[in-house]
Amino acid sequence: MKTNRARLLALSLALAIAAMSFADLFSTILKTGGVAAVVSMFGKDIDKAFDKITMVKEGPNVKTKVVPIISINFGKSTSVGAAQVSGDPVQVDKVNAVAQPEVKLFGLRLKALIPVSSKNVVKDIKRVDGVGVSGIVDIKV
Repeated sequence: MKTNRARLLALSLALAIAAMSFADLFSTILKTGGVAAVVSMFGKDIDKAFDKITMVKEGPNVKTKVVPIISINFGKSTSVGAAQVSGDPVQVDKVNAVAQPEVKLFGLRLKALIPVSSKNVVKDIKRVDGVGVSGIVDIKV
């Protein structure tokens, strides 16, 4: 009887430790997927709100679009928010994300915001020229 109880306790502890280990991974997946889902579902509405705030009027020479920001840190990437990009309509249509590489240099933390044509920013950063970041969306998760 004591042996079964000890085994059950050991199994319970092992499961608890495994659950805690996977909690961070699950949280990261949920946050990343959540940000992508929000941008996918509400990107056009967010874009319209930005256009009102910044008083941008889209036309034949200017287009705006909201895309996810994908942070690059130590060879890993996570979606951390969204950004509005603006510029030439043909070029804006090519943008699928904003890459946000981060480096530490002399005690400073440097971040860049680069409109890119790929969402796989770890292996394939292809900058889209003629497009700039005109706004940032902070999504609290």
